[in-house]
Amino acid sequence: MQFNHDNMTGPQLAAELVNLVASGRWTIELAQVILGDHQIRRASLTETVDVLLQAWAVRLRSAFAAADVESRCAAINELLEEGAARAYLTTHDRLRPHLHFAAENDDVVARVKAVTAGGLAIFTVESEGGRLGVCAKVGCEIAFVDTSRNGLRAYCSARCGNSDAVRRHRGQIS
Repeated sequence: MQFNHDNMTGPQLAAELVNLVASGRWTIELAQVILGDHQIRRASLTETVDVLLQAWAVRLRSAFAAADVESRCAAINELLEEGAARAYLTTHDRLRPHLHFAAENDDVVARVKAVTAGGLAIFTVESEGGRLGVCAKVGCEIAFVDTSRNGLRAYCSARCGNSDAVRRHRGQIS
């Protein structure tokens, strides 16, 4: 399955925010860098906004940690209910037509909620309910968006996959 990388901002941003919280390294500065990397405009964060974004990142985890398609859809529907005011098409900044799920003049929290909830919904439709996950290695909490060719990714990285394989192998020969 080929993915349109223009539609990947929402799920990738969601994964990065989820992982920033999970790592215990969340700071206003790091959150601002991530928002900038994903072209979230006017993203200067105050302490209040920062707290709201962290709380949203915690909620986003449910989409990645869902055990099955129905649970994932239910989790994303809850995110959409809070995060997506109304969808509309736009061509701002000479971009080709694309969807927005929040008004351009909304605050940064509303825009991040809209981009992540809407992006996760679109990605879930395109991936038939799969391709979002949390690393299968015990103790690793990293969320990921699976854009691999076969869509069977279970680990956040080859390193975690290899480490887990070694652990399982050693457990069998003990």
